[in-house]
Amino acid sequence: MKNGMKVLIAVIAVVVVIIGIFAGGYNSLVKAQTAVETKQADIQTQLQRRADLIPNFVSTVKGYSKYEQETLTAVTEARAKISKASDAQSLSQANDELDKAISVWVNAVTEAYPDLKANQSYIALQDELAGTENRIAVARKDYNEAVQSYNTMIKTFP
Repeated sequence: MKNGMKVLIAVIAVVVVIIGIFAGGYNSLVKAQTAVETKQADIQTQLQRRADLIPNFVSTVKGYSKYEQETLTAVTEARAKISKASDAQSLSQANDELDKAISVWVNAVTEAYPDLKANQSYIALQDELAGTENRIAVARKDYNEAVQSYNTMIKTFP
């Protein structure tokens, strides 16, 4: 009976260790998945921050850009699409459209109205927009790293 008890204790110990390994691995995967979701939310936050800067930019430049209405309309429509985006793919597509529209609009206004470059509000908003673009780049980098880590964990899960 003593040998049977030792075997039973050994089997229970092995089972507990195996369950612990799988539970630890599962918990690590959950943490990694949560990190990916958090990083994706960080990107969305920065994209929304940039979209929120657009009305300030528009009001600052509006007096200068009476003839740039077509590009301004494209910026406004692209910004509205970001607000309506329901998933990551549509958000990414709307963001790409906003990137293009902002670039075209800012370049057109800056070339057409060189004195705008001296406007302090314009300079401050352009700096803030550039800072936001940098934040978006960092958030995307962090997201990609989190996804890579998560994918590695999935492939190496016991």
